[in-house]
Amino acid sequence: METSEILKRVRQIEIKTRGLSNNIFAGEYHSAFKGRGMAFSEVREYQYGDDIRDIEWNVTARFNKPFIKVFEEERELTVMLLVDVSGSLDFGTVSQTKREMVTEIAATLAFSAIQNNDKIGVIFFSDHIEKFIPPKKGRKHILYIIRELIDFQPENKHTDLSKAVEYMTQVIKRRCTCFVLSDFIDAKDFSQSLIIANRKHDVVAIQVYDRRVAELPNVGLLRVQDAETGHLAWIDSSSRQVRNAYARWWKSQSVRLRDIFTRSNVDAVSVRTDGDYVSALRELFAKRGGRR
Repeated sequence: METSEILKRVRQIEIKTRGLSNNIFAGEYHSAFKGRGMAFSEVREYQYGDDIRDIEWNVTARFNKPFIKVFEEERELTVMLLVDVSGSLDFGTVSQTKREMVTEIAATLAFSAIQNNDKIGVIFFSDHIEKFIPPKKGRKHILYIIRELIDFQPENKHTDLSKAVEYMTQVIKRRCTCFVLSDFIDAKDFSQSLIIANRKHDVVAIQVYDRRVAELPNVGLLRVQDAETGHLAWIDSSSRQVRNAYARWWKSQSVRLRDIFTRSNVDAVSVRTDGDYVSALRELFAKRGGRR
């Protein structure tokens, strides 16, 4: 893509996503994510009804009476975007590819973060860590992220979600809010990595998928190619048996993914490339905000 085209696309995405952050998500992002990390502030004497898990044992031993730790909400968060750039994200059959929708969602979350004075960073991943952008603040940093989202070319096409999540856990030392944006097409079980990451951080999964992955159309003989392996095959989509087998595969994949998120205690939302990601994000924010 030419530099002028990239800059034009960056500007288009900035106008759209910053507008969404300003006009639609104002307050909702703050309510859903702000202050979920707690910072130690001081100690005070234990009072009836206090949580015994907050007892500060060293001070208690020194004064021979119970003291508890007092926490306050951290005023700023670190937000990390784990962005899948594997080959399967280049697929799309309606108005945009999965990658284009991921770009818009990531930009919207980034503008929501800086509106709340949060730092934002990005990890691009395939089956390798493709690029790490350390968290910073500011519009210039956001525009750099958007440009990378638009124009970044990965070296690898396969997917390894575990590797991406484990890398994030290693490089981000303080608690952060981590959005994983992917189609989550990964044959390997990545649940253990999510479980470990979600103990230290606040992990949220955003699945982006295309309707033709969920439902095979009846259009006769199709020549299809796996975007990650390059494997070519012919499929007879006019066969009801083939379409039913495909539907069963998608259902089993969806059940597996839902089970992984449940076991990992990770909040998740799914968005179709021809769907409304604004409504999906608002539903996610509202659900989380209602639990606080």
